[in-house]
Amino acid sequence: MPQETISVEAAVHGYTMGSAYANFLEHERGSLTVGKAADFVVLSRDILRGAPEDIPGTMAETVVVAGLVEHGG
Repeated sequence: MPQETISVEAAVHGYTMGSAYANFLEHERGSLTVGKAADFVVLSRDILRGAPEDIPGTMAETVVVAGLVEHGG
């Protein structure tokens, strides 16, 4: 139901900062901040600016875990 959905921004926050907080790791993970683990992805499109219905099919072009490129790059 549309009235029961959350914004893309809220979903991204939940999967990043929210997940880190839930695991008591907010001082180590969850955002790109000096001193935190550099875990991030580069997506094939900007999911924050496009329409939510365009998100399916978005690909991870580069995956970085602890500062090391694990895929793509």
